[in-house]
Amino acid sequence: MVPPKIFITNTAPYFVWHRGDEKDHAFLLGVLCSLPLDWYARRFVEIHLNYHVLDPFPVPRPSRGNPLWGRTVELAGRLACPDRRFARWAKAVGGEHGKFADEEKRGMIYELDAVVAHLYGLSEPQLRHVFETFHEGWELSQSFAAEFRHPNKQPRELFDTPSL
Repeated sequence: MVPPKIFITNTAPYFVWHRGDEKDHAFLLGVLCSLPLDWYARRFVEIHLNYHVLDPFPVPRPSRGNPLWGRTVELAGRLACPDRRFARWAKAVGGEHGKFADEEKRGMIYELDAVVAHLYGLSEPQLRHVFETFHEGWELSQSFAAEFRHPNKQPRELFDTPSL
């Protein structure tokens, strides 16, 4: 997410939207900033991301009526708006802008990662593999594991899967 009136270089891929709205932007931003997609992306790229690499990235496409889509929009919309430069966009996605405590931010990031992991249909063993193969020394944190099992602000039944 680039604030208004900022230029980007040709090495920063960006999206031009022909349809959709700010909520669609927030959903894609949430998926692109999630740990599951980051893990996938690092299988193919480490430093420079070109369009020919970006285009085939798997992005879940749930309906707008799916509560996981809605929660992704809420979380990404809030996380992407740290100051007043994003006030208009935050309003368009139905959220707020401004600073928040580090612990609150970390919890929202864990929840976003958990929601996106569910959108991809990942099981807990698959998530463990992601953490074990992402960075040397990373472990599935207790906070993330708890968020994956019981994400905040969502009906629990949305996240019950036989594999957990």
